[in-house]
Formats: sequence, structure tokens, C-alpha cells
Amino acid sequence: MIYKRIRELREDKDLTQAYMGQVLSCSQRVYSNYERGDLDIPTEILIKLADFHDVSVDYLLNRTDKKNTNK
Repeated sequence: MIYKRIRELREDKDLTQAYMGQVLSCSQRVYSNYERGDLDIPTEILIKLADFHDVSVDYLLNRTDKKNTNK
């Protein structure tokens, strides 16, 4: 699975992969592998990404087009 939306959300905020790696406590290379779909994103990281971007995990996984969270 390619995680296109995490790249789009990052680029919309003009953030680098290296910065996102710091936020998620991983390297830039690992984060890049997440974006490309070379690595499956662990649940814990998906939740951190959703919280960081204030979107739902379903939105990140392309299960919905609604960004809203259920908070």
C-alpha cells in the first residue's frame, strides 16, 4: 500500500521527511519508506500521524475522504 496522503499532508505543511522522522522517533529513511509503501506503518505510528495532522486513521488509509476525527 502506498500512503499517498501522509506525503500530501506533510507537503501541505512544508515539512521535511527528516522533521517527520523526528516527530515519530524514526529516521528520515524509515519515514520515506512509509510514504512509498515500502514498509507497512505500525498502528502506533498511524495513530501518531493522525493526531499530528488532526485527521482520522481511516483518512490516512484511504478508507474515507473525510478528514474529520471522532474526537
